[in-house]
Amino acid sequence: MRVLVVEDEAMLADAIAEWLREETHAVDIAHDGAAALERAAVNDYDVIVLDRDLPAVHGDDVCRELVAAGSAARVLMLTAAAEITDRVAGLGLGADDYLTKPFAFPELAARVLALGRRSRPAAPPVLRRAGITLDPARHEVFRDSRYVPLAKKEFAVLAELLRADGGTVSAEHLLEKAWDEHADPFTGAVRLTVLKLRRKLGDPPIVETVTGVGYRIP
Repeated sequence: MRVLVVEDEAMLADAIAEWLREETHAVDIAHDGAAALERAAVNDYDVIVLDRDLPAVHGDDVCRELVAAGSAARVLMLTAAAEITDRVAGLGLGADDYLTKPFAFPELAARVLALGRRSRPAAPPVLRRAGITLDPARHEVFRDSRYVPLAKKEFAVLAELLRADGGTVSAEHLLEKAWDEHADPFTGAVRLTVLKLRRKLGDPPIVETVTGVGYRIP
C-alpha cells in the first residue's frame, strides 16, 4: 500500500514514515501543502496522512483540493486541536478520519490500514486465495496452513496480487504500490521480488507470469 505523509515537523514525519514502513507500506514524505498536492497529482496513493496545521498551503486547503480533484486516496487528518468542533470541521472538509496529537503510533498504523482497505473496492481484513492466507494486521502469511516468512517487499507484492482477486497486476502497478518515489522505474526489483516470493511460497508455483502484462495468482 502506498502512503503519503504530509507533516512540516521533519522528525515527526520521519518517525511516522519509519513506523509505517515497518508495517510494509511504501511511504513518501512532503513537508508542506504545495509539495503534497504535487505528489498526489502524480502518484496513486491509497492513504494520505495529512497534518492540518501546515504552513503556506494549510492542511484544510490541501484536503479541499484533493476532494475537488477527485482523488481516490483516503485522508487521515492529524492535528493538535482536540475539540469536537475541530474534528467535525476536518471531516466536513472531506477527511476520512481524524487523529489528535499526541497519538500512539500503533493506533495511527491501524487507522491507516483500515483506510487503505477502503481506498479501492472493499477488501476483506484477511486476504485468501489459492490456499494462501495473508493477514495485513498481523503481518502473517500461510500457504495450506504452513507459515511463510516474507520480507517487507515480498509481503507487499503478495498483498497486491491477492487484492487483484485473480486479475493480472502489472509490474508498474507493483512498483507504484510497494516501493516509494525513489524507486528506479527501470529497476528489476519487481521481478527479483516475485522470484523470491515464488521460492518462499513453494511448490506447486502459485504466482504466474503473464507475458508482456504482469503477474497473477489464478
